[in-house]
Amino acid sequence: MDSLIAAAARALAAGDALGALKRVSLREDPPALALRGIAMAQLGEHPRARELLRRAARGFGAHEELSRARCVVAEAEVALAMRELGGSSRALVAAQSMA
Repeated sequence: MDSLIAAAARALAAGDALGALKRVSLREDPPALALRGIAMAQLGEHPRARELLRRAARGFGAHEELSRARCVVAEAEVALAMRELGGSSRALVAAQSMA
């Protein structure tokens, strides 16, 4: 994990979504996309958060199953926040088997 990703993760953990976005806003690698998605969800931008989390999940390679599973779970949390409860649970079951 590079220092900007670590700093953005610490900012998110402290509730500083804007600080996290400042650190990873221009990056397109999967970890940065995932952190941007989480930050956008914290800011209430749920459709954008979902899009970023999906892009991050697709970007993680076969050897990064846990990271991909975390993106799927974060996307499910965004759906819950949006009150979209009618979605399929297949992705969550698949994420559970990845972890």
